[in-house]
Parts: sequence; C-alpha cells; structure tokens
Amino acid sequence: MEQISEQKIPISMLLLRSIVLVVVLLPVLLDGARILGLFPIPSHSHYYHALPYLKKLASLGHEVTSVSPFPLKEPVSNIHDIPVPELFDNIEEIVGNLTNRKGTWNEYEYINKYTLTLVKKVLENDGVRREILQPGNVQFDLIIVDLWRLDALYGFAAHFDAPIIGIASFGTDWKIDELVGNVSPLSYLQSPSFNWFDLDSYGGRVAHFVDQSLAWINWHWRHEEKHEALYREYFPKIADKRPLSEITRNFAVILVNQHFTLAPPRPYAPNVIEVGGMHINKEPKALPQELEDFIQGAGEHGVIYFSLGTNVRSKNLAEDRRRILIDTFASLPQRILWKFEADELSDIPSNVLISSWFPQQDILAHPKVKLFITHGGLQSTVECIHHGKPMLGLPFFYDQFRNMEHIKALGIGLVLNYKDMTSDEFKDSILRLLTEKSFDVTARTTSGRYLDQPMNPLDTAIWWTHYVLRHKGAPYMRVAGRDLDFITYHSLDVLGTFLLGFLVTFGIVVFCVIKLLNTILNSKKTNRSSKQKVN
Repeated sequence: MEQISEQKIPISMLLLRSIVLVVVLLPVLLDGARILGLFPIPSHSHYYHALPYLKKLASLGHEVTSVSPFPLKEPVSNIHDIPVPELFDNIEEIVGNLTNRKGTWNEYEYINKYTLTLVKKVLENDGVRREILQPGNVQFDLIIVDLWRLDALYGFAAHFDAPIIGIASFGTDWKIDELVGNVSPLSYLQSPSFNWFDLDSYGGRVAHFVDQSLAWINWHWRHEEKHEALYREYFPKIADKRPLSEITRNFAVILVNQHFTLAPPRPYAPNVIEVGGMHINKEPKALPQELEDFIQGAGEHGVIYFSLGTNVRSKNLAEDRRRILIDTFASLPQRILWKFEADELSDIPSNVLISSWFPQQDILAHPKVKLFITHGGLQSTVECIHHGKPMLGLPFFYDQFRNMEHIKALGIGLVLNYKDMTSDEFKDSILRLLTEKSFDVTARTTSGRYLDQPMNPLDTAIWWTHYVLRHKGAPYMRVAGRDLDFITYHSLDVLGTFLLGFLVTFGIVVFCVIKLLNTILNSKKTNRSSKQKVN
C-alpha cells in the first residue's frame, strides 16, 4: 500500500501543476489582447525579423494592428495592416548616403535626422491618425515597437496607458542600454557604429570612447528635445502628465535579436530577453525545382550563395567592383547563387544563377551550400550560424562591421573591405574558406551551441509577451539605474567628493609643510643673526 501511495503522489503533483499552469495562462487563453505594432524602419530585416512573432501572437487569438511600410501580401487572420508607404521615399538615396563616409559627427547627425523624419511620417499618416490617434476609436492593451531612435512613437504607450515591448532587431546599442539601465562598459562592449574598434588596444579604446561620446552628445543635445516636441504635439493630453523621458525609461521587456553564442557575452537587465533568430523557420522548405536542379548540378564542388541583403543592391555597385565579382566567380568550380536586383547581368558566367530574390533560409539549410558571401546584416549572420555555414563578409555600414568582426574572431569567417579589395584577395579568401576545414568545423560547432537552448527563440518571445500581459507590464523587473542621471549613475558626484577631499587634504599638507619650512628657515636666520651680533 505504501508503494502505491508513493506512486500516486507524483501523478497528483503533476495534475496539480497542470491545473495551476492552466489557471495562470487562463487570462491569456480566454481574452486575446489588442496589440499595436510599430515598425517604421523601411528595411526588410527589421520588419521580417518581427513578422513571425506577430503572426504567432495572432494565431493565439490576439488582435494585432501593424503599422509599417510592409503590408502583408496575403491576409492573415487577426492581423490588420495600416501601411505607411511614404516611409520608402528616397530609400535608395538614403542607403547610398549611409554607405559613403562623412565623418563620425555627420553620420550620427544624418541617422538621427532620418529617424526623426520616419517618426513624423508615421504620426502624419492618414491611416494612423484616423484609426489610432482619433479619440474613441480603439484601445490597445500592449504596444510593440521597433527600437532605433524612434522615441516620440513610444508616446503611444502613454496614450493608451499600455505596457510597451521593444524589438531590438540589430542587437543592443548604447541607446537601448539607456532605456533599461543595462550595464555596458565601453572598455569591452562595442556598440553598433559606422566604425570597428580594436578594444584590446589602448588606441582602439580611446577611439571607441570618442565615437560613443559623439553619438551620445549628438542625440541628447540635438535630437532628444525634437522628439519631446513631437510627443507634445501629437499626444498633448498626456504629455503634461507624463514626460517622454519617463516613458522611454519604462519598457516592460526588450526582446533583443542576440544570443551569447552569436556575439560577445554581456550583462543584461532582467527585462532584456535574448531571442536571437526568432524569425528562423524551424523546418526548411523544399526549394523550387529549377533552383534545386541548379544546386544539384554543382556536384561535389558545391554552391556559394551571395547576397548583400535588401538595402544594398548589387546592381548599384561600381563597375570595377562588379567586375571583380564576375571574374572571380567565373574562375571557380563552384556554382554561384547571386541575389541580383536586375533582370539581366552582362557577361554572366555559366556557373552563376542570378535572381532578385532567393529563399535565403532554405538555401542556407541545403547541404550542398558551402559558403555564404554576405553584407553582414544580423539576420543573415544569425541564419548562417543557425545552419552552420562559413561566411565571407563584405560589410557596408552600421552594425555590419561589428557583426563580421565577431564572425572573424569566432573563426567561422573572414572579412574584406569591398571598396578596395582586389580580385586576388577576394578569390584567396573564398578558397581559404572552402578548403581550410577549420572554418567548416567551427561553424558547425557554433551552430550546435546556438541551437542548444531550453526553448526556441520564438516561443521564448511569446512566453515573455504573455508574462507582460499577465502581470500588467511587470514593472518590478526594471532596474533603478534607468532613472538615474549620468552623474549619479556613474557616481561622479561621489568621486568628485573624494577628489575634493583629497585636494583639500593635500592643500592642507602642502600649506603645513610650507609653514614648517618657513619656520625652520626663519629660525636659522635668527640664529645666524644672533651669532653675528655676539661676534
């Protein structure tokens, strides 16, 4: 009888836990939340990183309203699009300006002006004003927003008195660290920038400090107040009660597209959750037959996949750069899949297949694909690590430099400067990556480490979203450091007190020494005078 009761205890406990789990999840399971998603960056990598997450929320019964320049091609149940096509205005000119260096200050100035323009376009959009901002239209329970200098949009959280979740599609930077109070020392953590710095050297740390200081000053002294003004203009009723600076410090959770196997490990506040690769398909799809036949025809040599992402277009590369690519590809025994945005390419080698679009994840999953030549965007690098393939990076701007330098440091890729690389350098790098087995072995090892997680990234993102909804924004997860000003956060006032105390003490000691020396000197003079009188 004792053995039977002992066996019943685990079953009853399991049943009890199941009941508790159902009760905890019941509010979410029964009542779908109304969710507003704001994704104004006109870059596929930002929106399509979040799209599987939005679709999953919709499939669970939540009503999602998505504001972006990317309306769905086919309707999805529970997702309502408010398209903002004007966000694409002058996009090729903007990408061109980002790839041409203008100096650190001017680059940050350009980025901050550009993101301010994006925010204005969202707030001025007819659909946004009619369906969201007009009083009495709709109430949202949760705001989800892309994070990239878009502060005035965070005002929607105050407008609807709803918790806000941030999506950091390119990982964290100093600005995101400020939002949540992340500890982020400049000495060993490099924020995305137009430059890459060697933090192992003194000169690199000095240059990085100057770079990040300019970024901080440009934002806080020139652009922060402009977002505050926009917030007051479009959310006047709430702006007097809750300043924008308060809203920006009250993110419930930030879902960061990162993982400690994908980038240098770093500390996070409790409400920063790593969900790197949450957009990746669990099961690769079969390739179109024409594409599969081309890949299979490569034989034992395999295939190289070449894509510069959606922002940088191969068709716009300078003629001499394009000639290096064509001549190098023609000299290789491998077949090449080249994402090329024009219908025709003159002098295309017989071993090259061009297309304006390829199913990238499914291609990287193919066993005959041996190498990925990439611009180094975070979505691409994460997908490549997921599938365990070596990379050759040709970074163009912003976080791509940091991403590819880390790939190089991990030993799963190499990096070239596309502006001044030679044909020999390009070909030699490709051959190294294809023939030196260490790159392939390290890529597969890194993939195994990344995939070894207790829960897949998308399910993790969904779980924490429901946690925020269940616990009314979970304010208890936020660290106190996010509310501190720069001087208090870095204890500069305390250090200043000790420095002042040291200077005062040092001054007193110096004064006393001088007085003592004067006394001694005066005493000697007096003795000399007395002796002279005696003589």
